Amino acid sequence: MSGHIVAVGGGLAVALLLGLSAFFSSSETAVFSLPRDWIEQQAATDDRRAAVLKELHDNPHRLLVTLLVGNNIVNIAISSIMTVLVASYLQPGPAVVATTVITSFLILIFGEIVPKAFGLGNAERWALTIASPVRFVERVLSPLITLFDAITRRMNALITVKSDIEKPYMD
Repeated sequence: MSGHIVAVGGGLAVALLLGLSAFFSSSETAVFSLPRDWIEQQAATDDRRAAVLKELHDNPHRLLVTLLVGNNIVNIAISSIMTVLVASYLQPGPAVVATTVITSFLILIFGEIVPKAFGLGNAERWALTIASPVRFVERVLSPLITLFDAITRRMNALITVKSDIEKPYMD
């Protein structure tokens, strides 16, 4: 009975985490697909969401780091939970293969491809919807975001990556 409870709880956790993965992936696509002019126009209105969106968009490297850190934490958690669940039913070798196949499928379909298509198809509405939640994530994970932001900026400088690496996403 306790194995069944763990499996159900793990399944619910994976479903919730896949929802968060979808959130981060769709957010990335929606925000980075919008023209700067549209964001500026929206920010000139009284819509608080648009003001938050503009603030996020004004620092594209930090925004990208925020979305990628959030998405990777969630996806790694999915993989970890799936490993525990599958390993309770299979021997280690087959468990690794099964976990890799199942987790890759779930994340690619429900955490990446479908959400990115949604974000692209609904970019304006979705970007305004997710602006405040993304800002919340940025603040909650601020120490981690700041660390990765600094490390990646330094690494980009060392390998002579243009400082405006996100520019193609911002036009």
